[in-house]
Amino acid sequence: MAQQYRVVTLTGPRQAGKTTLARMAFPDYKYVSLEDPDLRGLAIQDPRAFLQYHQRPVIFDEIQRAPSLLSYIQTIVDEDPQKGQFILTGSHQLELNQAITQSLAGRTALLTLYPLTITEIKEEKIDDDHDTMLLKGFYPAIYDQKLEPTRYYRNYFQTYVERDVRQMIQLKDLSLFETFMKLCAGRIGQLLNAQSLANEVGVSSHTIKNWLSILEASFVIYRLAPFYENLGKRLVKSPKLYFTDVGLAAYLLGIETVQQMKRDPLRGQLFENLVVIELVKARLNKGLDPHLYFYRDSNQVEVDILFQQARQYMLIEVKSAETFHPSFVKNIERLRKLDPEKFYHAVVVYGGDLEPVLDDVTVVNVGNTAKILESN
Repeated sequence: MAQQYRVVTLTGPRQAGKTTLARMAFPDYKYVSLEDPDLRGLAIQDPRAFLQYHQRPVIFDEIQRAPSLLSYIQTIVDEDPQKGQFILTGSHQLELNQAITQSLAGRTALLTLYPLTITEIKEEKIDDDHDTMLLKGFYPAIYDQKLEPTRYYRNYFQTYVERDVRQMIQLKDLSLFETFMKLCAGRIGQLLNAQSLANEVGVSSHTIKNWLSILEASFVIYRLAPFYENLGKRLVKSPKLYFTDVGLAAYLLGIETVQQMKRDPLRGQLFENLVVIELVKARLNKGLDPHLYFYRDSNQVEVDILFQQARQYMLIEVKSAETFHPSFVKNIERLRKLDPEKFYHAVVVYGGDLEPVLDDVTVVNVGNTAKILESN
């Protein structure tokens, strides 16, 4: 992207590895962190002097901390056609997107970095089983520094609430927000119902919708949109709720050991969360939109994931079981009968190691999830 655009903007959750990736990819660039209060103060008070001092090419880390810089960067890149002048990173989508839309529309490439993928972990010869992956999640520091996941996510969550959420909303009662987060974790893979959450937390549905928007903009949750095309069926219109990192969800559910994970009643939903986000990462890591949906109609026919390619869809069903069973493809077959050309291929992702070859369905182990989309 830096060979094609004058500015490249890399967004994603805190601690996902944006800074590390930017500095590794561009070792000769000057690096400036706007988390530094002195540097940030200068950038806000005198942006011209700041940009004159920090000559291009340069990496500006956490650019949303000084969004006024973007207007001045626009002026610079409009006068100089050189590619790859600025690499920007940011961890809050809402603030950054608003600023970029105003200043850098058409001038910057936008990329999103989520935490590590299963493939990346395997490449480091880390052979965790499924329950360990669900517990540990995929934040790089846990693997790089061999951190205990429960303590890591406790610190991550407290830091996130203190630093990010409090800056964006006027939180009078932190305990209400913590309750809300834990309730969200308990609803993984379910249809999002703001009124139900509001009733349980004890706040208005408007407040819940605002909190959900902030969690999504901060890359904490991911909303999977429903399939929307008319098949002559009544389709649900609410999105499904997932967490960007399954380890944070496990922490919020109070799961602290692999043994607890194995017997937790929400293990299946956490497994589904892992697969959904693994597919999201596979697309984002190519610089592409996910194009992922789910299907549910009034007859309770449901398929976990639909991957769109032009006017066709790959159907993907997720099962945490370690033994394949023919019933796994029941809903896939029901949906494909509605429009065999539209629903051109089907895949089952499950917890077992065997990958049986079926006539019309591909069966893969969860570790090979990303390969589903490799040829797409």
